[in-house]
Amino acid sequence: MKVHGRRRVPGDKSISHRALMLSALATGPSQLTGLLTSADIQSTATVLRALGVEIPMIGNDPVVVNGVGAAGLRLPTGDLDAGNSGTTARLMSGILAARPYRSRLIGDASLSKRPMGRVSKPLSEMGAKFEFVNGDGLPMTIIGSALRGITWRSESASAQVKSALLLAGFTAGVPVEVHEPALSRDHTERMMRGRGVDVRSEGAVATLVPGATMRALDVQVPGDPSSAAFFAALAALATGGEIELPGVCANPGRTGVFRVLDRMGARIGWEDMSDEGGEPVATLIAAPRTLKGVTIAPDEVPSLIDELPMLACVAARASGETRVTGAGELRVKESDRIALVVKNLRAVGVDAEELPDGFVVRGSDHPLSGRIETEGDHRIAMAFGVLSAATGGMIDIDDRDCVGVSYPDFWNDLGQATV
Repeated sequence: MKVHGRRRVPGDKSISHRALMLSALATGPSQLTGLLTSADIQSTATVLRALGVEIPMIGNDPVVVNGVGAAGLRLPTGDLDAGNSGTTARLMSGILAARPYRSRLIGDASLSKRPMGRVSKPLSEMGAKFEFVNGDGLPMTIIGSALRGITWRSESASAQVKSALLLAGFTAGVPVEVHEPALSRDHTERMMRGRGVDVRSEGAVATLVPGATMRALDVQVPGDPSSAAFFAALAALATGGEIELPGVCANPGRTGVFRVLDRMGARIGWEDMSDEGGEPVATLIAAPRTLKGVTIAPDEVPSLIDELPMLACVAARASGETRVTGAGELRVKESDRIALVVKNLRAVGVDAEELPDGFVVRGSDHPLSGRIETEGDHRIAMAFGVLSAATGGMIDIDDRDCVGVSYPDFWNDLGQATV
């Protein structure tokens, strides 16, 4: 299998979520071009509309969001449905915690199993109250109030927790300082600064200084590096060719997967660097070379947490052993991705071992075939879809449609990238 062509991946999911939320908290219109049109982004738009923000249908480019300001979010008349989107639920909980009314977040069956205590605990210390009926999962009722400032030391690096607190601090007009054991994704900090908010970053500490208003801002959403990773991995597994991916977000907190692919032996390069709304953007070029197994250390995990299922599939074709530790967060994603990745690798003939906080994959060139159980997890489906395309198409995916939450056109784009 060879790769070819120049392909623009969909808009970055993390940035699309935040662009909608920050535009809603600004006053006046923000024109957003290149928003991801996935189900998760639709969920964020739906929640914001229920709070009184004018947002046209996502998918008609560009989308103009008429921001109402932090104080302009109205009392919702019904439940706020986050669908399958943990980012929607966790980040919106920070905004809602600072509004003086009662709101209720719900989600689908998968999201309802994911823990919300990691955001409700610090937000409770700021003065909000939370009610649960299902452990610490959704549905979650938020009783907002006049919040107080907080200095929070996170037990693990989590961009969602950090972002929820920064958004709560901005909406309430109080100071927030978040300390992490390692730096998580910093899109929220960059994008708030780009809109005039005083957010300072020093190492793994993010500080919000209250008092500034959120400016409306027109922005082109860069391509999603998590989506680009599937095509870079496809190129790494190919027998020849090269693929170009223009306009990809090159934020260092999101490019860990490409550094690992380079270390495994793939040819990875960046060209045409530029800046878009505070985010670095570039053309990613990927091509195959001989692959070898690597060790992925815990301090690397925050920059590639969502791409670990894809790296596990690449490791299945690398010589030697690939070992990942410090990735316990994978167990509370859309599925238990550690257990599911290992189970599916074994199902298609790969030597794989589950660790408490990671996995070990021993690569080979043996023929691979079998059926993949996705449990509705889009990243599992896409990762094994790439492995199937690269190894002869003998791997069957039980639920191909689940990719719609992040990349609706994935299967078509995957087919067009190979010859």
